[in-house]
Amino acid sequence: MRINKLITSLLILLTTLISKKLSAQDWAQLKHYQKKNTLLDLPKPGEQRIVFYGNSITEQWEEVNPDFFPANGYINRGISGQTTPQMLIRFRQDVINLKPEVMVLLAGTNDLAGNTGPSTLKMITDNIFSMAELARAHQIKVILSSVLPVYDYPWKKGTYPSLKIEELNKTIKKYCKKHKLIYLNYYDSMVDQRKGLKKDLTEDGVHPNKKGYQVMEPLAKEAVLKTLKN
Repeated sequence: MRINKLITSLLILLTTLISKKLSAQDWAQLKHYQKKNTLLDLPKPGEQRIVFYGNSITEQWEEVNPDFFPANGYINRGISGQTTPQMLIRFRQDVINLKPEVMVLLAGTNDLAGNTGPSTLKMITDNIFSMAELARAHQIKVILSSVLPVYDYPWKKGTYPSLKIEELNKTIKKYCKKHKLIYLNYYDSMVDQRKGLKKDLTEDGVHPNKKGYQVMEPLAKEAVLKTLKN
């Protein structure tokens, strides 16, 4: 019995090590959407393709409310846990090559949590603005979203990022104003007195629940419509 348990433990350890090695080899998770991208045809004449690009908040949106994206003709290219440098690496394959009319970008909170190492606010905004400029260079209209409020990260206790999120959002908003882009302000409709996410809009203080996404959806749709008219 002890030998069997030891073998089982070794197999679990080996599987974990292999998984981590494979993940390190595809740090930006380029394989995540490769098949879906291959199966996706180029936009048809007159089609106004919209890509939502981001992290788990974008990816889980489609899981929590499966009807929102297909009902509006939106494409989801969020990957859970990603930081802005990872998103910048996969930007060409998951945004530019899809030839959308509009990109809705929501990113930055995982950088503040340190998911891929320490990040300054300038590092984060440099990556966000680089993605915006790459999109515009390829005639893709850009919507930059505010980072959602967070009091603290459940997987990185003691971070308390609320002041940094406020500062990050101010910088993003200022950039949008300077470059005449739509600033999609989720923050003001979702923040509580502690400068965290309202309790009825989340289960973990970071990710929206169904009610949280119901707050975000009309704001996103309005921003897309305004951008298409510009």
